[in-house]
Amino acid sequence: MILYRPVDIHELKLVYESGMKEFPPRLTGQPIFYPVLNLQYASEIAERWNATGPSFSGYVTKFVVDDLCAARYEPHQVGAKYHMELWVPAGELSAFNTHISAPIEVASAFFGENFKGYVPERFGLKGKNVTEQFVALAHTLDYSGMDFKMEIKANHAAVFLNHAFWVQHNFSSSGIDESTQRRVLKAIDNIWYEAFANMVLPKPP
Repeated sequence: MILYRPVDIHELKLVYESGMKEFPPRLTGQPIFYPVLNLQYASEIAERWNATGPSFSGYVTKFVVDDLCAARYEPHQVGAKYHMELWVPAGELSAFNTHISAPIEVASAFFGENFKGYVPERFGLKGKNVTEQFVALAHTLDYSGMDFKMEIKANHAAVFLNHAFWVQHNFSSSGIDESTQRRVLKAIDNIWYEAFANMVLPKPP
């Protein structure tokens, strides 16, 4: 069964750290894990709730769970007809994760105006927000392809978590035209799939 899970950047980081294989344990006061049954509903949650929350980020993850596992959980309608969820008790999430066919992927992404992205703590992207990082990568690519490659590999978590924004955002106000943006994104792709072939970069429409 194909399922969807809206997350913010903090939860997506934890999923990424698992190798895109599992969802993190629920926090205290969160007794249920709620995967949803369709992209439309998941996107609504990500855009209306996650992207307007403290991180200003809403990602929809897409994943496959084997049918026998999914059949253990009765679908619940919680609003309109397409507002369908499975309710997985927090204590069963670890077992539920073992039935996910990795990798978990990002199907769509939404960002608020104050989105800062994942800010690295080392190397050339250290301390830079999501826009500043892309501008820095563009400049690095212009003067040193090797440094660019090393930066992508060294700060791969930032690249993964910020990539959907980089694909969607218009950087013209930062001096980056569309052709440069496409060139930088293509260069990132080439390095990424050479180094991290098992994890698909978020490229939501």
